[in-house]
Amino acid sequence: MKVAILGMGSVGKGVASVLSSKDLGVMVTGVADSRSGLIDPDGINIGALLATKRSTGLCGSAGITAMDVVRGAPYDILIEVTPTDAVSGEPALTHIRTALTMGRHVVTSNKGPIVHALHALRSLAASKGTSIRYEATVAGAIPIMHTLADGLAGNEVLALYGVLNGTCNYILTRMAAEGLTYEQALLEAREMGYAEADPTYDVKGIDAAIKLVILANTIWGTSSCLKDVEVRGIDLVTLDALQLAEDQGCTIRLIAEADPSNRILRVSPRILRSRHPLVTEGTLNAITLVTDLAGEITLMGKGAGSVETASAIIGDLLAIRSRYGRCD
Repeated sequence: MKVAILGMGSVGKGVASVLSSKDLGVMVTGVADSRSGLIDPDGINIGALLATKRSTGLCGSAGITAMDVVRGAPYDILIEVTPTDAVSGEPALTHIRTALTMGRHVVTSNKGPIVHALHALRSLAASKGTSIRYEATVAGAIPIMHTLADGLAGNEVLALYGVLNGTCNYILTRMAAEGLTYEQALLEAREMGYAEADPTYDVKGIDAAIKLVILANTIWGTSSCLKDVEVRGIDLVTLDALQLAEDQGCTIRLIAEADPSNRILRVSPRILRSRHPLVTEGTLNAITLVTDLAGEITLMGKGAGSVETASAIIGDLLAIRSRYGRCD
C-alpha cells in the first residue's frame, strides 16, 4: 500500500515516525510541507526525511508543491494533515477533492474540509469507488468513528455529550485542583504546550463546536455548520464558580452536546457531579453516546498529540486496506 503525506507538522511527523517504526506494509512515495515536497516512486527513506526536516525545516525540494504531490506521486491513499482553516477549509479541501476525483482514498485529520463539505466529499468518494475517512478530526486517539460505524452498528444514537477540547479541560482541572485563576492556568497551559499563543479557538469553545458539528453530521446525516451551534467558552469561568460547584460535590467542564429530538447543538461550561463519567482530568477527552440498544456508552482517551493522532490515522489506513484489499 502506497501513501502520500501532505503536512509535516507535529501530526505529519508523527504519522511518518509510526510508519517507519512499525512493519505495516505501507510505503510513503510522496510528502509535502508548506514550502517543499518530495516524490519517490520507490519509497522515501523516512529516517532521512525526518532528519532533513529537523535540520533544514524542509521535507524536500522547494520546487515541489503539495498539489504536485497530489497529482504526480504514485499513491493509493492521500494522508491530508495540513493545518486546519475552519473558515474556508482550504487548501486541504482542494487537495482532498483532487485526490478523490483521481480515484484515490483519503485519510485526514483536517477538520476544515470535513466541517464544510462532508456529504459532498462522501458522495464524490462513492462515485469514484473510493473512501474518505476522518477519525483523527475528533477526539484524537479515541476511536469514535470506528465505534459508530462498527461497534454500534444497528443502534440509533439518540444524543451525545462530550469533553472535546483538551486545552479547556486542562485549564479547568488546574483551576479546580490548585486554585489557579483562569489567566494563571492558561499561562501554564501555554508553557506545557497545551495552548496556542492565540488560544481563542480553544477557550471560546470554537474548536469543540467544530468537532460537535462533525459528529452530528456524521451520526444524523444533517448539514449543520458552526453557526448552528450555541457556543460559550470557559474564559468567564471563575474560581468562585468552581469553588461553589465543589461545595456541592460538583465541578465544571466544557461540554459539547447534541440532542436532535430537542434541537440542541451546544457547547458551554456545565456543572457536573465530580464522579460523572465526563469529568476527566488534564487533557483527556471523553464522549458519551446515548443509544437505543446499548444504552449509554462512554469512550475516554487522549484527545491530541502527534502519536495519538497518528493512531487514528493508522487505524483509518488499515481499515481501508481491510475493505478494499492491499491497494497495491
